[in-house]
Amino acid sequence: MLLEMNDRQSKRMNIHNTAIVSKDAKIGEGVSIGPYTVVNGNTDIGAGTSIGAHCVIDEFTTIGRNCQVFSGAVIGSITQDKKFVNKKSFLTLGDNNVIREYATINRGTGEDSKTSIGNNCLLMAYSHIAHDCVIGDNVIIANCGTLAGHVRLDNGAMIGGLAAAHQFVRIGTMAIIGGCSKAVQDIVPYAMADGHPAKIYTVNTVGLKRAGFSRESISCLKRAFKIIFSMGLNTKNALTRINEQLAPTNEITILLNFIKDSERGISK
Repeated sequence: MLLEMNDRQSKRMNIHNTAIVSKDAKIGEGVSIGPYTVVNGNTDIGAGTSIGAHCVIDEFTTIGRNCQVFSGAVIGSITQDKKFVNKKSFLTLGDNNVIREYATINRGTGEDSKTSIGNNCLLMAYSHIAHDCVIGDNVIIANCGTLAGHVRLDNGAMIGGLAAAHQFVRIGTMAIIGGCSKAVQDIVPYAMADGHPAKIYTVNTVGLKRAGFSRESISCLKRAFKIIFSMGLNTKNALTRINEQLAPTNEITILLNFIKDSERGISK
């Protein structure tokens, strides 16, 4: 059941008097909720989080501390998957996330399933995260970036504006996908990908430098990328050659394990 918060609660939590907040919502200290926003039951909003005007926070949604949700965002709505049959499913967001205007995030499809987003992510205006996605920390999805169901974005991944990822695709740590691209297979860690469908062009050198990766680590990744993507080898032979020729650095280990674990195959 939805009800307006009383004056004392609204003042303590800075909730606008036109906002409608369920009595079953758990609202942390210092939360701000803007005009005409609706917060449904079975929700948990962490301390210090700010929610703008005309937003909807739907049931079974948990939002962490110190997040910013801008006007018109819809968070925790039921999945658009036709298999959804009104079972209890969840959405969890970590701390310090920024959700810009009119972004939409769906919860999981199956009973007790979950869409999850880590910490320190930026989801720009009109971006969409579908059911059962798993988003790591420090991820950026630019304007109108779209993830289909069950997509996984590892830490530090970046999706360009108007780009889309096919269902079940995984995008590796520190990979970047150019605007208007379409990812239909897994994008390996540390890669710069672009196109329709997306293919790998080079190492995400600029992103890695900004993240503090050493010159030696970047150089080693470039040699690995040359073996995988530029020498005409099949994936199995490329991995064998990397193991023979390159030191097993942390970045190389992450890259090789990602490729070995890929279920959709990697974009080339």
